[in-house]
Amino acid sequence: MIFCVNNKFEPVQVECYSGYKTNERPVAFTFRERRWEITEILDRWYEGGLKPDAPVVDYFKVKTDNGTVFLLRYTEHSDAWGVCDYECWHN
Repeated sequence: MIFCVNNKFEPVQVECYSGYKTNERPVAFTFRERRWEITEILDRWYEGGLKPDAPVVDYFKVKTDNGTVFLLRYTEHSDAWGVCDYECWHN
């Protein structure tokens, strides 16, 4: 399955756990008319936030219930999520 082209993220609806902050971590997402349950967060990191013109972007490398690995991206400034197949993004 290829879900991105040239490392571009596609918009996606994400269900999140919100603990000490909103959208703390994703728990599931709906993409291309399918709900993907996240069983494990393999890695997470962020970029930006040091300059006003570089908003914070959070990344989550996640494993779904069928074993597929995706990269989810959350841009807090626009409250928008994107998804990309990890293998596509990584290569």
